[in-house]
Amino acid sequence: MRYVHTHPRTNRPAQALSIAGSDSGGGAGIQADLKTFTIRRVFGTSVLTATTAQNTQGVWDIYHLPTDHIRVQLVAIRDDFEIGACKIGMLGTSDIIDTVGQFLQNRPFGQVVLDPVMIAKGGQALLDDNATDSLRQLIPLTDIITPNLPEAEVLTGMTIACDDDIRQALYALQGMGAKTVIIKGGQPKFPKCHVHRLCA
Repeated sequence: MRYVHTHPRTNRPAQALSIAGSDSGGGAGIQADLKTFTIRRVFGTSVLTATTAQNTQGVWDIYHLPTDHIRVQLVAIRDDFEIGACKIGMLGTSDIIDTVGQFLQNRPFGQVVLDPVMIAKGGQALLDDNATDSLRQLIPLTDIITPNLPEAEVLTGMTIACDDDIRQALYALQGMGAKTVIIKGGQPKFPKCHVHRLCA
């Protein structure tokens, strides 16, 4: 019989939640998260924040779901599942960020990982220009934040040009309330950079 992770109290299969947009190409967003949960033998649930028309060549269109519908999805998951960990991806707008943030105030979904999705790999913006401040307000509600280097620059207001800058950005993000900060590298500016991590 294949090993399955279980909840320590109920012995039910471990359950995780992805709050994110969809990727019609299947390479990111809800689709990628659910695949990852399955590989890790965790039962995956989802709250959809947006649908996108995209493929490996780029993002063609984005439709943000109404916040009332997002809130109902959150309630439905909270009331029927035992979520041990929640991963937040694309939120897109200040209204959606505020809706998710208000719901997370009472910690209904265990450990929270925030991947502050702002820009698609092809360069298309996935976060409204006026939503960065709202995203910063979400950071204290998370246990782990995992920006890439461009996202870390936006969130901190810093220009990151060397390893010392990365260290300063780690401390700046932790100062915003994140317990653990993981800055992902590999962008053209730091092609050999992998992961920088700071834990509380």
